[in-house]
This record gives sequence, C-alpha cells and structure tokens, in this order.
Amino acid sequence: MQQFKYLGETLLYQNSIQEEIKSRLHSGNACYLLVQNLLYSSLLFKNTKIKIYRTIILPVILYGFDTWLLTLMEECMLRVFETRVLKRIFGPEEGQGNRGVEKTTY
Repeated sequence: MQQFKYLGETLLYQNSIQEEIKSRLHSGNACYLLVQNLLYSSLLFKNTKIKIYRTIILPVILYGFDTWLLTLMEECMLRVFETRVLKRIFGPEEGQGNRGVEKTTY
C-alpha cells in the first residue's frame, strides 16, 4: 500500500504532500460549492463574505498544514485556489471588466 488516510490526512510512503494538497483543494472546492449562494448574495457585506471564507472554506484546505513542508509549486497551488475563490466571490477588479481592455469615457 503506497498511501492511506489517517485522521483525515493522506499519508504517502514517499512523504510527498502534493497529493494531500490536491485532496485538500478538492475538498475546499466542494465546500465552496455548498456556500456559494451565500457568497454571491448581494445582501451580505464583503466583510461577512470574507469571514465565511475564512471560517468555513479555509480550515478545510489548511487542515494539517502545520506539518507540511511546502515547495514553491505547492504554495502556488494554494495561492491560485485562494485567488480563484476570491475572484468568484467579489468579481473582477475595477477596470478589469473586459479582460484587459481599458474603459474609456466620452
């Protein structure tokens, strides 16, 4: 047996955490899908949406992270997920509505 789950973490014979991070990101995405109606709601303030993200989604992803020794690639995977979720919650930044096309006023 090359890998097994123990206390919610996937342990590998080679001590690689890349599969664990992929599993955590998959679980975090599933968690996001469960609360996306709240995150898209126009009735909630941005601060409330950030609190939902930090208290519901982020702990799912970072469970057991204190034992991880991250490489630059794994850190990038986590940052990409966070950026993607935050962009889904808040939409594009001001001025990025048309993917790089500058807004002009006449």
